[in-house]
Amino acid sequence: MAHLVETMAYAGESPWHGLGTPVHNDLTPDQMLVKAGLDWTVDKVPSFVNINGEQIATGQQALVRSSDNSILSMVSDDWNPCQNHEAFEFFNDFVMEGDMEMNTAGSLKQGKNVWALAKVKDSFEILGGDKVESYLLFSNPHEYGRCIDIRFTPIRVVCNNTLTLSLAGKSDLMVRLNHRSKFDAAMVKQTLGIASKKLGTYKDMAEFLASKTYTTESVVEYLKEVFPSLTKKDNSIMSRPATQAFEVLETQPGAEFGKNSFWQAFNATTYVVDHVLGHSQETRLQSAWYGDNRKRKLVALEKAVEFAEAC
Repeated sequence: MAHLVETMAYAGESPWHGLGTPVHNDLTPDQMLVKAGLDWTVDKVPSFVNINGEQIATGQQALVRSSDNSILSMVSDDWNPCQNHEAFEFFNDFVMEGDMEMNTAGSLKQGKNVWALAKVKDSFEILGGDKVESYLLFSNPHEYGRCIDIRFTPIRVVCNNTLTLSLAGKSDLMVRLNHRSKFDAAMVKQTLGIASKKLGTYKDMAEFLASKTYTTESVVEYLKEVFPSLTKKDNSIMSRPATQAFEVLETQPGAEFGKNSFWQAFNATTYVVDHVLGHSQETRLQSAWYGDNRKRKLVALEKAVEFAEAC
């Protein structure tokens, strides 16, 4: 199977997935673009099929990468690519004003999905040392049917568990744009608002979960709802992921914070998703940010709040 991670650069300590090439943490967005191997463009080129020796236009456009002329996708004529340099320019004002620093960037699936992750210079602690930092993730797909996606991503430092937000359905924590119109950076920044406000929303939820204690019965029911058994006829059976999460409740990194609380239970689910499930670190990265496991962690947070409120 082809590698999911094509190119990648990161600043600071090795990221939780252990992939990429290290760089300095003071790079400008343009410098990070180059270090991550993303200094290429995509062009729409009319596509044709050969029928009995005759070239016939398909009415579609091939999305061609400049660096190697590879075809990334087939798109319609009104599909507007967002070039990588446009995505990285989005971070310029934030970085130059000292509000963020470039952290990670790379290419997945042979260039079909490009991302940039910037660290927001704001964080919070609960329970006397459990630190959560905030990041802004810009996903720039070069693939038909995929949207530009910009969202806040808190990461728990002690175990590097990630959560790509939109919290509790609050759409202002993320922006998704299709390719029918040109990318408008000013509009996106206005929609996202102030990064510290978004992190504050998550802080409130974390403190609430840390204040609510679970029982053995309630945490088992919580884990069964987050990781339901495939055997729907018997809900008493815990699925393998649910069992794994139960087993790491008191052994996961950071288990000493919020012992027996729904904060501990929630972090057990994100730990299993980010560090245990999947066949490799690459598949975990893809799924944690863009696949089913991203949705799983959002369900875990929503369910944790529900169970905590019922205490």
